[in-house]
Amino acid sequence: MKTSDFYFELPQELIAQDPLKDRSSSRLLVLDRKTGKTEHHIFREVIDYLEPGDCLVVNNTKVIPARLFGAKVGTDAKIEVLLLKRKEADVWETLVKPGKKAKPGTRISFGDGLLMGEVIDVVEEGNRLIRFEYEGIFEEILDQLGQMPLPPYITHQLEDKNRYQTVYAKHDGSAAAPTAGLHFTPELLQQIRDKGVNIAHVTLHVGLGTFRPVKVEDVTKHHMHSEFYVVEEDQAALINETKAKGKKVVSVGTTSCRTLESAADEQGILHAGSGWTDIFIYPGYQFKIIDRLITNFHLPESTLLMLVSALAGKEKIMAAYEEAVKERYRFFSFGDAMLIL
Repeated sequence: MKTSDFYFELPQELIAQDPLKDRSSSRLLVLDRKTGKTEHHIFREVIDYLEPGDCLVVNNTKVIPARLFGAKVGTDAKIEVLLLKRKEADVWETLVKPGKKAKPGTRISFGDGLLMGEVIDVVEEGNRLIRFEYEGIFEEILDQLGQMPLPPYITHQLEDKNRYQTVYAKHDGSAAAPTAGLHFTPELLQQIRDKGVNIAHVTLHVGLGTFRPVKVEDVTKHHMHSEFYVVEEDQAALINETKAKGKKVVSVGTTSCRTLESAADEQGILHAGSGWTDIFIYPGYQFKIIDRLITNFHLPESTLLMLVSALAGKEKIMAAYEEAVKERYRFFSFGDAMLIL
């Protein structure tokens, strides 16, 4: 299976640069994976595809304002730091630009010294370990100095930080938003509950590895970066009960999907716990937990496009994407959504 099998032409103007005013007014392409049939809806009509007793599973991770701009102490050279993963209390694995200016021992000042960082090591793929020094609470300083780490294909400035956050975001830790969840409003979630649909939450702190391009031509040789996840006891019980009753588990996003599939055993039982997952789902994978998936439209040749192809079949996905391009759907993080039945 080749990476190039997952290529499609995407006009630049279809890449959504700004979120819509009303989250739930995005468009929704519904794909029946058995027949390949598609329908076109508005996102809030997703409720029509949910039945009482079904379980919607959301990822309640919260994006941290992980992009910091500083200066190298002693030279005033500008340095950009992206926080990727907390390794211990004040030590983070980071992506630094330009890397050549950030050798071990380099000290970086952010916000005129409000936050100081020292490069202590160079690790996998040239990432830097940085130890931070500050007075007060790190998260509060980060909120003051940091910017939302929007993907590189979004060139517009985000006016409201909360628009790159789901309405149910709770646990700090992501370097990117679980974007399928951006379409939900509190009102829509309440309507879904009122219909008798359960809403379960899991946590997966999204790393940038999810969006890294696949650089090998043989898909099976690609290695995913690991991401931290948590499945709580009561949530696992709710999801297992849904399966036992023959109702549908509907995953909101590929991150929820990867969490569920990582924490499930071969018998399709979900286990509570936490840990690191580097699960890579591509065609041929047998899903253990999820029945349906709500997701955005993904980049050509990406691991996320491979995941949805594993669920619906590559030919059906590529045909649906071709239709989405023809119908001028908006793509990627702030774009429209797809429901795979």
